[in-house]
Amino acid sequence: MIRVAIVDDHAALRQPLAFMLEREPDITVVAEAGSLAEARGIREGVDILIVDVDLPDGSGIDLVRDLRDANFEGMVLVLTDRTNRAEVARAVEAGASGVLDKSAGVAQIIDAVRRLNAGEHLLPPPEMIELLRLASRLREREQHARAILSRLTPRELEVLQALGDGLNDKEIAVRLHISAETVRTHMVRILGKLGVDSRLRALVFAVRHGAVTIA
Repeated sequence: MIRVAIVDDHAALRQPLAFMLEREPDITVVAEAGSLAEARGIREGVDILIVDVDLPDGSGIDLVRDLRDANFEGMVLVLTDRTNRAEVARAVEAGASGVLDKSAGVAQIIDAVRRLNAGEHLLPPPEMIELLRLASRLREREQHARAILSRLTPRELEVLQALGDGLNDKEIAVRLHISAETVRTHMVRILGKLGVDSRLRALVFAVRHGAVTIA
């Protein structure tokens, strides 16, 4: 029997998939989880782990990486948006054994489970190599972005966060107990350090790399 575990926060999708897999004579579902926290308890007795990328407490890609670091011996099948090449590349680099589009039908998932269990690759080697190269480039860009953001002072990060909260200069000044002129001075310095020419570009950069959160 191929022992499968499913990690997906949508019970309306996870449970029917588990039901359909259980109907196969050579597959059994040994565990289900709806979050990263629950899934981290899955370690042994699993041949194929099916993981959705979008989980309520983080990314399924982080789970793949954690499991590989913990010497998880099973294969990991990641469900993601195949049009998002960056996400697919990160999944492959993290150690995913295969990647399927979230829109894949049950028959495709069953076929992927059997192929992975038999030691087959779902992606051709040339595509795997290209995805690993893309992941390397993305990691270098992320490291560069973090280095740039490290130039910002705690106060400048507070100004950026306030901007992300939709506040104008006067409102930022009130929140931070400084003058509006000081807010504008901080913004000029922020633009210079980030190498952008507008507040919007600075905010987008900060949000993209996790320095600012948007509610």
